[in-house]
Amino acid sequence: MGKKHVAVLMGGFSSERPVSLSSGAACADALEAEGYRVTRVDVGRDVGSVLAELKPDVAFNALHGPFGEDGTIQGILEYLEIPYTHSGVLASALAMDKEQAKTVARAAGIPVAESKVVDRFAIVDRHPMKPPYVVKPVSEGSSFGVVIVKEDQSHPPQIIASPEWRYGAQVMVERYVHGRELTCAVMGDVALGVTEIIPMGHSFYDYDSKYVVGGSKHECPAKVSPNIYQKIQTLALKAHQAIGCRGVSRSDFRYDDRHSEDGELIWLEVNTQPGMTPTSLVPEIAAQAGHRFGELLSWMVEDASCLR
Repeated sequence: MGKKHVAVLMGGFSSERPVSLSSGAACADALEAEGYRVTRVDVGRDVGSVLAELKPDVAFNALHGPFGEDGTIQGILEYLEIPYTHSGVLASALAMDKEQAKTVARAAGIPVAESKVVDRFAIVDRHPMKPPYVVKPVSEGSSFGVVIVKEDQSHPPQIIASPEWRYGAQVMVERYVHGRELTCAVMGDVALGVTEIIPMGHSFYDYDSKYVVGGSKHECPAKVSPNIYQKIQTLALKAHQAIGCRGVSRSDFRYDDRHSEDGELIWLEVNTQPGMTPTSLVPEIAAQAGHRFGELLSWMVEDASCLR
């Protein structure tokens, strides 16, 4: 029996389309090298009819952002009865809503930063909480729309209420956590390694830090104490399971060790569709754990199913 026919879903129409095209191309090339029959699908509004005609054995979801990461495409694949990679409808929708995901994480005993969801026009005249804080779109990825408000800023960021704002009426305001950016990948029911992300020439891990070559430096494995390393792995797996993720996910953390080695460790979010570009974290973490890129993707294809 030949290897499966895999439709790699990429592109789409969210803000993260360029990232998805890069992820999809890398995954399609690697899956072909592993012997799979691959069809590249640049996802449009007609994706349901395209897939119904194509009839692939598996859909490899390389989409990012709304529609691809929020349970919508997952629902279409369920309806078409096409097995797919990554998380299912509920976990995808839950993880994409940052505030709801934090509610579930907090209930599971995972430390999160204080936050609240407010109307973007309600924070024009006065700070919604004492600075420093972070303003984030409730349901976006790749750090789109993230604004850091520093201690010495007298007014909230005016961009949030401007006509240029494209990320919805509701925003999440979250206490800013000082410290280091750490991330941990989960593969199935196993927490892999922990990487520290060091932005190069950027104030935080923004879009350019993530996707522009040289935008950030990755310390893999992260240079933290064994106790903190293991704690991050434990919390990443706990978040993966509490939210109901499947396949591969990646949890992001902030670790403030300015005053002590134990410090403050805060879970930020779980990414159910982590990037698979040449500069992405999950392939790097998996390689450090002994899984080359093609093997990682093959595992994801063979793990694919409906009713996830």
